[in-house]
This record gives sequence, structure tokens and C-alpha cells, in this order.
Amino acid sequence: MTEKNNVTLSVEGMTCASCVGRVEKTLTAVPGVLTAEVNLANETARVSFAAPANLPGLMDTLSEAGYPASTNEVTLEVENMTCASCVGRVERKLMASTGVIDAQVNLATETATVRYAIGATTPADLARISTELGYPAKVKAGEDRDKQDRKAAETAHLGRLTLIAAVLALPVFLIEMGGHVVPAIHMWIENSFGLQNSRILQFVLTTVVLFGPGLRFYTKGFPQLLKGAPDMNSLVALGTSAAYVFSLVSTFTPGLLPPGTDNVYYEAAAVIVVLILLGRFLEARAKGRTGDAIRKLVGLQAKAARVERDGEVVELPIEDIVVGDLIHVRPGEKIAVDGTVSSGRSYVDESMITGEPVPVEKSTGSEIVGATVNGTGALTFRATKVGSDTMLAQIIKMVEEAQGAKLPIQGLVDRITSWFVPAVMVIATLTVLAWLFFGPDPALSFALIAGVAVLIIACPCAMGLATPTSIMVGTGRAAEMGVLFRKGDALQMLQETRVVALDKTGTLTQGRPELTDLIVADGFDGDEVLRLVAAIEAQSEHPIAEAITRAAAQKGLKGAVVEAFTSITGYGVEATVEGHRILVGADRLMKREGIDLRALAQTGEALGRKGRTPLYAAIDGQIAATIAVTDPIKATTPAAIAAFHDLGLSVAMITGDNQGTANAIAAELGIDIVVAEVLPEGKVAALEDLRTRGKLAFVGDGINDAPALATADVGIAIGTGTDVAIEAADVVLMSGELTGVVNAFDISTRTMRNIRQNLFWAFAYNTLLIPVAAGVLYPAFGLLLSPVLAAGAMALSSVFVLTNALRLRWVKPVLFEKAPVPMQGDNTLNPALAE
Repeated sequence: MTEKNNVTLSVEGMTCASCVGRVEKTLTAVPGVLTAEVNLANETARVSFAAPANLPGLMDTLSEAGYPASTNEVTLEVENMTCASCVGRVERKLMASTGVIDAQVNLATETATVRYAIGATTPADLARISTELGYPAKVKAGEDRDKQDRKAAETAHLGRLTLIAAVLALPVFLIEMGGHVVPAIHMWIENSFGLQNSRILQFVLTTVVLFGPGLRFYTKGFPQLLKGAPDMNSLVALGTSAAYVFSLVSTFTPGLLPPGTDNVYYEAAAVIVVLILLGRFLEARAKGRTGDAIRKLVGLQAKAARVERDGEVVELPIEDIVVGDLIHVRPGEKIAVDGTVSSGRSYVDESMITGEPVPVEKSTGSEIVGATVNGTGALTFRATKVGSDTMLAQIIKMVEEAQGAKLPIQGLVDRITSWFVPAVMVIATLTVLAWLFFGPDPALSFALIAGVAVLIIACPCAMGLATPTSIMVGTGRAAEMGVLFRKGDALQMLQETRVVALDKTGTLTQGRPELTDLIVADGFDGDEVLRLVAAIEAQSEHPIAEAITRAAAQKGLKGAVVEAFTSITGYGVEATVEGHRILVGADRLMKREGIDLRALAQTGEALGRKGRTPLYAAIDGQIAATIAVTDPIKATTPAAIAAFHDLGLSVAMITGDNQGTANAIAAELGIDIVVAEVLPEGKVAALEDLRTRGKLAFVGDGINDAPALATADVGIAIGTGTDVAIEAADVVLMSGELTGVVNAFDISTRTMRNIRQNLFWAFAYNTLLIPVAAGVLYPAFGLLLSPVLAAGAMALSSVFVLTNALRLRWVKPVLFEKAPVPMQGDNTLNPALAE
């Protein structure tokens, strides 16, 4: 079977939605390419391919199409190479790595020079590949220049070009437009240095603008036009060239034109270039901010750590940390990589990973995550995951993949933009012809103005940016709140969901039994009863027994010596503790032993109706207490259920519990639909039944939830779940609370609303202004849109879309995780039951 490859390339030269469609068609036409998804906002192409397609071939294809893939060269310092065999081994390994175009290893200088496709791999990944092969490598100082540096340099370059063009175009604009607006300026120009000389000055300055800062439009636009695949650059190049060439003829050979039409439009050509460059500059700055979430995540990484090596603690960069290293963390320091605590006790702020503000206690055996912040205690931990395997690296990878995704709604945009630019050129041609045949004198001048205005105002930049910018900002903000969209289309599907189905154990509940109630009979002390019962239950490994012993330990109760322990199958246990004969078990054990339950019988029944498991304890033949154990509802669950209802969702619970217990829990939480007594393998069938009510989201955490997560329209795995569940999910929550699900629905709704706003603006802008530019208002109002104003409006449309998308950066979580409430084991916990 042919191996499938996935690569993400950084593509240069894309400026509008038409470019996106063209790059996709070019890539999908390559034999062996399975899929190609191109994103204008982050200027990437995600390609899935198999033989005969290969990376060099894809890059050549992109270059031939006029949209080259960005490449970079990095030098690695490689250790432990001793012979030509080592050189060959390192070279072959690097060449076989995804994204590498060429690799040359030098034994004498102990370096490897690697040329790679930007976006497909990183210098850090290349260094790690060599290190894992047994030849430790690190990026040579100053060699690693990442995408953000390049984008910043590109933005600065655009800013310089815009400034130069504006300085040169300003005199042209003032001379020509000033003469039209203020007759005195026109007379002064004519009397001082003459109209012809002023036109020659405008010609010189405009020529410098067009073939200096504006040259990029012609070197890209005309080749695409000649290939029969015009893009935005083609429209700008055609429009400004028409104004420039007409002005040249008017300046140097006016006799070739009809009388009265020898006007110059240098200011239109020059100012259009300035405004388009300004729009590109503002776009680049705004695009830079759409990637803030990724930069923040990358910035969370610690730069170095204190590592124990050969009995000494030394400070090393995190790139040099390997699995198994023992790392020392002082109070207030960032944790460098993922690991397991070996010694120490502290609270760790994990809000940058989970989005939840409550610090988490860590002690020996606890799992800790890189980039989180240690509190006031000191910790020592063993590194378990480093480099690209850490949770933060996986989060960054998920976010990048989600940001590059193409939503179903984008299909409409693609279909329209595939023919949009050619259609605009046809409209511009018809506009010119209409003015020439039916327009008033000077018809040629009117035709030129209208035709250029149509070409300039119709550039589909805003259309191409409308969807991907919102996705980038929305998924990035979601990641900051602990919600990771593994699959981009889940962003749209979640907003269309009508039913949210919740697995009970571990999702609605804590996932392990806890002692919730201890109701003692008259004459008995609650703590003393719990101490004696816990001593017996400590002999058992049953989850209910563990819940009772855990509750006693939390209260700091002293242990007791157990004698003559006996397990009574199906009933409970019996033992002698400190001279007392104690029975613990179900009500049938008490009846068998002839113990009168008295008022506690009603208490136990009431607890059972609330979905809890009641047990009874008798001491020396007297009923002493009712003990209730249950898998407790998470503190945040009720608020989350209420929020689902506020969002207009129906809430279903799927559980293996009996119908009575399930109904009790559902009534307590306000759940709409109960599907009880479901075996693990029956969850998929249960979801199929629920799907008849509308699009369905399923929330789960266990291995047995993986098929259901994959079956649902949107599978949501909570962060306490297994790797299997997370791999099957469309959305992953870093927190184990349902609050994250609510936040996921909210960010989905807000992002899709933002996308629709952008698309409405982009389509409405072109639909309304193309006829205006063509001159539809001239017969009634005498209004004709200036090409200069058309260029300004076009630039502003893109900036508006980007600015609107950036509003998503300030979305606040709907719900936060709350600190857990400590369990209390006395009658005050349930006064109604105590009565």
C-alpha cells in the first residue's frame, strides 16, 4: 500500500480568494495529490499526497503557477560524527524527513546545512531528528528565523513601500486634483511653469511609483493574465496601466485622441497604487494579530531548566532535556516539560493550559505539564515527554491544524470566487463599451474612469479573508480558554448542534465513588462511627470501601485495630474493632441479624431515591448510622446543564445505571432525555436514536466512549479522558469540567456569527459597488465613482473584515471552573434527611 504523506506549506503571492482557488486547483491536478486545502489568512496549503507525488514536485508546481512555497536554510551543529558513514546516516535521515528539500552534512565542520519547506518542519524538529539518531544536534546560533520574524519583516517592507509611494504620489495628487477643485491653483500652475511641464512632472513621479513600489502588481498580475488565470494583481495592473497609458498618450501625442479627451489620469494610477499598498500593509498588520494565540502558546514555553546530571544540578536549555532527566523546580518557576513529581509538594497554576483559574495541588506521583507555573513549594520531577511530544507542543499543533481548516461554508465562497475575477473583467469591458457608445462627451474619458473603477473596486480580497481570519482568531481564543478544535469543521457543526448527549460517569460525575452522607442515630458520634467503619472497609478493595476510607483520611481520623474480619457475600462485612462487634452492609444484612433500623430506614430510602447507594452500620447490635456513597456530581455540572438550556440545546444523559437511579440524577440536574441501562457497546445505537432530534454532540472521556465520539456529528472529549477517546474526538477540552463544553458551544456560535458578518460585508460590498463604479447612478444623479475612491473602498473592505475577526480575541468564557467544595461527613450536610 502506498504511504500517505501530509505536509503544510507556506505559500507566497496569494492576495485574494481567486488565488486560493487557483492554488488548490493547481495542487489537486498533480497526480498523487489526494486533497489540498489552502488558507489565505495564514498563507498556507495543507496537502495530503502519495506516490507518484513528492514534495519537490509539489514545490515546482507551485512555483510554475506563480505561487512559490517559502523555503529556508538552517545550519545545525552536529556532535558524535566520526566517519563518512556517520555523515551518510545523518544525511539520509534528514533527507527522509517531512519538509526537507536538501541536506548536506560536513564532517570537518561538524555541521548539517538543511534547506526545508517553511511550515512543513522546523529547525528544532530537524535538530531532534539528528539527536534521536544518536548524533546530538542544535541549531547554530542566529540561524533560526521563524515565520513571525519573516512576516514582521514583510510588514515593515510594505510600510516602507507605502510611505515612499505616498510621498511621490502626493505632488501628483495636489497638482491634478487641486487644479480641478480650486481654479486658482490651476491658473497658478499654468502661469508659473505651464500645463505641459506639470504633466511631465506628474509622468515622472507616477512612473517611479508604478515601477518602484507598485512593480509587484505588474510582475505578478500580467503573467497570471497571460496564463488565463487573472487575480487581484491582474485587476490592479490592468486598471492602473489603462490610466497610465491613456495619460501618456495625452501628454506626448494628444493628436491621436478625439478633441477634448486628452486628459491625464496620473493621479488615479499613482494614488490607486498607494491605497492598495496601504491596504496590503494594514492587512499584513492585522493578519499578524490573528496569530497571537499561537505566539502566546509558544511564548509560554520555559527557555531553560535546572537538570540533575552526574549528581550536579546544572541549568540547560529545554532543547537539551531528554526523557528521564530529573528536573528541579523552584517556587514561582515555569515547569519546563511534562513529567511526574518525584518529591516535594506545591500548587501549580495550570490556567495557561486548561483555561481554569484554580491552582492544582501536586505531590509525589502527580502528573505535571510543561509551561505551567509552580507555586510556593519546591518540586523535583522526572521528565516523561519532551520536545514535540509535550502537551503544549500537541496543543500548538492542534490549534495550527484547526486554524488552517476549511469549513463547509467556505465552499460557497470558493464556487463564487472561481469565476469572480474573469466576470469582473467582462463587466469592466462591457462598461467601457457602454460608455463609448451611449455616454456623453467626452465619452472616452468617462469610459476610462468607469472601467478602471470597476476593475479596482471588485478585487475579491475581503471574500478570501472573511472565513479563514475568523477561524484563526476564534480557534486561537478557544485554545486560550482550554478548548481545542482538533477538526476545523467541528467549529461549524457545533454551532448547528441541537442535542448534546453526555456520558454520566466521569463526565457529569467525578468518576469515582465518594462518601456523601453519614446520618447517625441518637447516642452515636459521627466521627467515631466513621473511624470504626473505615477501619473495617480498609480491609477491602471495593470502590465503595475506598470511598469510606478516603473520607475518614480526609477528616484525619485515627485508625483502629480490626479483629475477626468476615465478608458476608451479598450482604456486607462483619468484624470486631476495639472490642465492638460491627456490621456494615445493605438493609438485608441488618434484617438478617435482627437489627431494628428505626427512623434510619426512611432515611436510607430517601437517599436511594436521590440516586445514592445507602449502607447501614450497626455497633454491638444497635443501628448506628446510614452511610450513603455515590459517584458525586461535579460542582460545575448544574451550571453547565442550565447553560446548555440557555443555548437552546436538548440535554441527554447516557448511562449504564438502572432507570430509577438515572431518573433521580436527571431530575436533580434538569436533564431532558434519559437513556439508561446502556452497555458500553450500546452507546453508538443510543446516539443513532438521538440523532433523529437533530445534529448531535456527544461528550465522553473513557476508552469505551471512543466509538460514540467518532459516531456523533461532533465528538467532545474532556481532558481527564484517555488518549483513545481524545484521538476519536473532534473537540478536546483541557479541563475535566462541563464548563469547557459550554465555552466550546459559545465560541463556535460567536465565530460562525463573525464569519457570516464578514461574508455579508464582502459580498454586499462587491454587489452594491460594482454597479456604482460602472456608472449606474450617473444618468439620475450625475455621480461617477472615482478610481481613487474605488481603491480606498477596496482597501477598507479588507481591513474591515480583518478588524471584525479580531474582535473574537476578547471573547470571555461563559463559565469558569469553580473550586471543589470539601465533603462534610456529619448530619449538617443533609439536615432534611437528618430529621
